[in-house]
Amino acid sequence: MSDLTFRAESINDWKGLVRAGDRISLSGKIYTARDAAHKRIFAALESGDPLPFELKGAMIYYAGPTPAKNGLAVGSCGPTTSSRMDRYTPRLMELGVAATIGKGPRSEEVREAIVRCGGLYLCAVGGAGALIARSIESVKVIAYDELGCESVKEMSVRDLPLFVGIDSRGESAFAEL
Repeated sequence: MSDLTFRAESINDWKGLVRAGDRISLSGKIYTARDAAHKRIFAALESGDPLPFELKGAMIYYAGPTPAKNGLAVGSCGPTTSSRMDRYTPRLMELGVAATIGKGPRSEEVREAIVRCGGLYLCAVGGAGALIARSIESVKVIAYDELGCESVKEMSVRDLPLFVGIDSRGESAFAEL
């Protein structure tokens, strides 16, 4: 297991280097989207409407940050159970999403999409939302503000602690489960 530091914007340079189980520290731009936002994104895809962010090379964090407090950019910002987004993930990866961030194992269809598209599944520690919030430098709502904490947000993170759940070769940290 390694401890590695990466920039989100250069994911195509490093995603082939990491392996399932590696601990990483991520800095750069990521987007939040949970169930309701995924439904809206797919509706936009179906109708040809503009998307809230460029999918190619994007990293989507399955989280719904709570309002800011104590001088931080957000309150708690823990991961949502990733399997809830499994029905959306293969198509998003085919459209260029480079990585998703969440918690828990993924379906075989998602693992296959990760391999086919050369993506990654990164995991944040569930229950550590207040700690994760310390790595978030800025946040702004970019779409679906009426969804509240489930709106799509662009976040700038610094040293966000993650581990590789499924690498681009399809190896899974959850294989024994």
